Amino acid sequence: MTDILSTTAGDLALEEVEISVGDRTWNILHTGAVISREQELEYLLGQSASKRPYGSVVWPSSIALAHEVATRGVMGMKILELGAGTGLPGIVAAALGAEVVQTDRQKLVLHVCKMNAERNKVSLEHRLADWTEWTDTTKYDLILGADILYAESLHPQLRRIFEANLKPGGTVLLADPFRTPSMVLLEAMEHAGWTIRLDKWTVGLTPPPRQVAVYTLTR
Repeated sequence: MTDILSTTAGDLALEEVEISVGDRTWNILHTGAVISREQELEYLLGQSASKRPYGSVVWPSSIALAHEVATRGVMGMKILELGAGTGLPGIVAAALGAEVVQTDRQKLVLHVCKMNAERNKVSLEHRLADWTEWTDTTKYDLILGADILYAESLHPQLRRIFEANLKPGGTVLLADPFRTPSMVLLEAMEHAGWTIRLDKWTVGLTPPPRQVAVYTLTR
């Protein structure tokens, strides 16, 4: 199935993919699936030509994070998702009984995220939010982020959000395909007293499958 999303930069083709997580299949609209490293390089090199926003693409980290969320008891939790993109992890959490706020800085991407929530018949809140102009003071039991550690320049803003918005005893879950910049932030947080545990997920059917780390951060 293909829909067209009209934007100021032109029309974007939205395709639907079925992703099985937990005991349910989720229908997710996206502008492309970037699972293998080859697909990632192709996307990044052709991004300006394709005009596909980073967050409108299905990334392996979002799939791994959704699987991790499905293994945890999140019912009744208040959850913040940063850089929600197409929204799969937060959608899974909301369906499991969590109160979820999904955020993204791009209006277009957040629109696709809302469409996916409606498509999967789950109720959650969506907010436009920029990490560099963050105003939310709410405390959350769980903060989620899939592939959000790629820019070292944004690490200070992310750390401030983690420190300001995580409840005492809360958890941050970050999924990342072992990118080098991500290690910089994680090592700095560990040195600052955070406890970090790693679980590894394998995403993709086409060899070689993508290895994704899901980091559990507590303090």
